Amino acid sequence: MPTLNGNSLSCEEILDRYAPLVYRMAIQGTGSVADGEDVAQEVFVSLIQCDPRFADETHLKAWLIRATANRCKSWGRSPWHRRTVPLEEARQAAPPPETGGTWEAVAALPPKYRWPVYLHYIEGYTAAEIAQLLGCPRNTVLSRLSRARDKLKDALKEEWA
Repeated sequence: MPTLNGNSLSCEEILDRYAPLVYRMAIQGTGSVADGEDVAQEVFVSLIQCDPRFADETHLKAWLIRATANRCKSWGRSPWHRRTVPLEEARQAAPPPETGGTWEAVAALPPKYRWPVYLHYIEGYTAAEIAQLLGCPRNTVLSRLSRARDKLKDALKEEWA
């Protein structure tokens, strides 16, 4: 069982606090509700199996975010997951209609741009925090956010016209 400051955390506590975050990231990272559920489950199983020790809740949250991002990357590289998805399944995995083209445009970004956008605009992390979570320099995160905004502007200009 993972420990925080020497105290054991229950699975229920961890799931209650962090399952929504991991689940949202996994869906965003895989582009599919079903695949997102699988990735989220793998992240929590990995957490229990490796039995890590965390200094504080920030460390635990960072571990979960990093593990989810890494799991999504490996998920996308697997030939099994590059299969063709039936149209009915793709419709079920689509974001809610109220999110419109913006959500689709963010999901269409390459992962190196999608993760910083998601972590900054959806989860509210700063560029420095994202750099630490993704293991890259802060200026790289700022550049990726800038480039992502340019890509989103181009993708959405017809919608706003």
